[in-house]
Amino acid sequence: MTTTTKSPKVTHRFMAAPTDVLMSGSHGISGGRVLEWIDKAAYACATQWSGTYCVTAYVGHIHFTRPIPSGHMVEVRARVAMTGRSSMHIVTEVLSADPRVGIYSRACDCLVIFVAKDTATGKTQAVPSFEPENEEEARVLNAALGRIDLRKAIEAEMEKQTYDGPSDAPRLITRFLAKPTDINWGGKVHGGTAMEWIDEAGAACTMEWSGEHTVAVYAGGIRFYQPISIGDLIEVDARMMRTDKRSMQMSIHVRAGDAHRGRDELETAIHATVSYIAMDIDGNALPARQFTPVTDEDKRLAEHANTLRELRSEYSPRPLISPAAPGHVD
Repeated sequence: MTTTTKSPKVTHRFMAAPTDVLMSGSHGISGGRVLEWIDKAAYACATQWSGTYCVTAYVGHIHFTRPIPSGHMVEVRARVAMTGRSSMHIVTEVLSADPRVGIYSRACDCLVIFVAKDTATGKTQAVPSFEPENEEEARVLNAALGRIDLRKAIEAEMEKQTYDGPSDAPRLITRFLAKPTDINWGGKVHGGTAMEWIDEAGAACTMEWSGEHTVAVYAGGIRFYQPISIGDLIEVDARMMRTDKRSMQMSIHVRAGDAHRGRDELETAIHATVSYIAMDIDGNALPARQFTPVTDEDKRLAEHANTLRELRSEYSPRPLISPAAPGHVD
């Protein structure tokens, strides 16, 4: 397939608003809202490159390295790293700056995979191939290629787990209907909106357990299995897997289906693992209240969380963004 003359890059710039903060007393924008920004910029990049509607398939490992204050200028940069037949791997980074100073610094980055769809048939559609044109683009391509085996290993490990046995783990389940305001341009719920649901449920569960304000510090292996439609009954199920000295690791499922058929007929639409830490009023990390698994399933899921951590250490993926790559000064 011949290459396209379309730009493989998109940049969104806007001001973080008070309504982007999840709750009063927060020291920055919620992780869920940042994930929404990432997904929307990556979607714009994918549709610009492919020339068709696209759906989120996977969001890679995201470390939230610092909070983004309300009132900061935000810049979300998305660029194509590599393409398959119908897939596009989009590197996305989020930077912010005090508008009075204008010096942008990085808050997080990740890899988002989109799949192009034919709007008439719903089938996957071939996309133009992307070929690196300089040394940096070649480096990013190699970094994206290096994550394929890790992603497959994590997906295989996550698919082996069950979540229906006896459990004493902290857990929170919310249910609601998908609203018309939740949809994207293809008529389905926007992936970024669904990731906000995930963060809200995880934050609520960890706050209830810890008795403190909590924030997401890491999200990994967010896998999208099926689209969600307007009017679907949504169930967001957040369950603690393990704690370490400071963090609380959550497994969060989004299930969806026809509301008329009831919750027993819901199917998994998204599965994610997210880690949270508790913060004091000054924004300092607090020790985590410890969860000790007792039931066989809780012990098995705690070991599952350890396995996921070991896989990430074993594969040691190369960074998508060069450590030397700076923000910029306006």
